[in-house]
Amino acid sequence: MSPQNKILFAGDPHGDFRPLIEAVHQYKPEAVVLLGDYDLDMPLEIYLKDIVGLTQIWWIAGNHDFETPSKHRHLFNSALADKGLHLKVTEIAGLKIAGLGGTFLGRVWYPPEQPRWRNKQHYLHHQSATGMTLKYKCAIWHDEFETLRTLKADILVTHEAPGSHRHGFDVIGELGAAMGVKNIFHGHLHENYIGTVENNITVFGVADRAVADLMGNTLKSA
Repeated sequence: MSPQNKILFAGDPHGDFRPLIEAVHQYKPEAVVLLGDYDLDMPLEIYLKDIVGLTQIWWIAGNHDFETPSKHRHLFNSALADKGLHLKVTEIAGLKIAGLGGTFLGRVWYPPEQPRWRNKQHYLHHQSATGMTLKYKCAIWHDEFETLRTLKADILVTHEAPGSHRHGFDVIGELGAAMGVKNIFHGHLHENYIGTVENNITVFGVADRAVADLMGNTLKSA
């Protein structure tokens, strides 16, 4: 196994995991990291049954994973539920990887605007209904984002894009710089590309149903 293939990054599968499964069989990585938007009709482990046990499987959630209760349940209540990377740093194949799932929501926080709510408790305190809808659970909350900023990592994986993309957000590059990362991998926007943000952080966009290695090379594509 080439060192650059020890971790592979999978762009939004949208229900089609075949490129990822083929890449695992061909390149035999120590781990794979999925970048969100799974569109699950069954629990995640059923889709990935051919590679469970062959490699570590890690993930962050995308906006599609909060669209319906069943899509949410098939991810967050799956047998791989404990492999979520959101808002923490995990050592994977010798590298420290930080995760930021979800998307920015104008009703919560849409940078560069100021956040509408200090935190989830502040939001819930001002609602007449109890609980939080899936749309709000998908949102990136400012206080959680700021807590992640205090951690250190080698790689940041996100669903939203940083400012290297025309539809990205500068605060994600700022987050990566504060954390000391060298690379950012993201999905969501369905493009394979390489860019840079502040502190010379290299950004790799991974397209839908594409698989990239640690150098950002596209190994599989839809």
